[in-house]
Amino acid sequence: MKQRLLSLDFFRGLTVAAMILVNNPGSWSYVYPPLEHSKWNGCTPTDLVFPFFLFMVGVSVTFALSSRKADAGGHGKLILHIIRRAAILFGIGLAFRLIPSFDFYNLRILGVLQRIAIVFLIISLLYLKTDTSARIWLCFSFLVIYWLLMTVVPVPGIGPANLEPGTNLAAWLDRTVMGERHLWKQARTWDPEGILSTLPAISTGLLGVMTGDWLRRKDKEDAEKVSWLFSAGFLAVLAGLVWDGFFPINKSLWTSSFVLYTGGLAAMGLALSYWFIDVQQYRRFTPPFVAFGRNAITAYVLSGAIPMIFKGMSGGMFSRYSGIFSPFNASLAAAITLVLLMFIPVWIMYKRNIIVKI
Repeated sequence: MKQRLLSLDFFRGLTVAAMILVNNPGSWSYVYPPLEHSKWNGCTPTDLVFPFFLFMVGVSVTFALSSRKADAGGHGKLILHIIRRAAILFGIGLAFRLIPSFDFYNLRILGVLQRIAIVFLIISLLYLKTDTSARIWLCFSFLVIYWLLMTVVPVPGIGPANLEPGTNLAAWLDRTVMGERHLWKQARTWDPEGILSTLPAISTGLLGVMTGDWLRRKDKEDAEKVSWLFSAGFLAVLAGLVWDGFFPINKSLWTSSFVLYTGGLAAMGLALSYWFIDVQQYRRFTPPFVAFGRNAITAYVLSGAIPMIFKGMSGGMFSRYSGIFSPFNASLAAAITLVLLMFIPVWIMYKRNIIVKI
């Protein structure tokens, strides 16, 4: 029987609610700085949302696949299921870019859901086919390899290695493989979910796998699990800050320092959630976030689809609120309203114990 952590559902739900909030302001001209992504180097609270989600994808993989890992004979069928699930996620991400214009010529190939799909696929296969020591070695090898590629290898047609927008090695690879018309439309010279930066994103997922392995151990007391996980997270944050000195924390490049910094914070956050919710049984405040967490992808897809269907929804709410609040508060109120609207379907699903599985 699969073990389920209420704290994982809670933490994932909190992250998804935050993702919906920051992705849907009433007006992009009026957004409080903590609710915006860093312009380049650095890390705002908003920059934590995506890596936290990928981290929890890794944790979830261990709880979903652990009971089937030992059955080597069933791996073939399970791998097909993993590939199918990843393909559906990738397809949904593409559909978001195609609807309603179906402009295949300028279709952005990669994106948030596509990265989730790729990371889920690779870390799931690694979990099935490798042991813990191999996954640890791979996780940190990917970070070192990415650091060396980005800081040592010259950029063809540009010159020495650099970490600037549009001229770094990752940007060159995105343009070379996908072409400018298939990249992030705000830049067209690079993609924040590009090819090369997927390598350290896999490490983010593997950090989650390591955490899931640790929390599943039966030979450790809960207090020991929490103390060691919190300490490991704290050390990862410190390591990320040290690495930031020569490989800056940067979400758009998904730098190795960014992986350690955000992965450490995610581990600390999950450790605290696990202690209070699963160990100490403080659960009265959890249901709204658990509702988001149980159907995280559904909530995220709805949050993108509904404003797309009802064009001008956020702007309309912003106009209504602007007569009451200041522009920044009106924009925030519109975003909160959308989160509350998304809460209605996931709450109904939660109360009826409906979980949409891909």
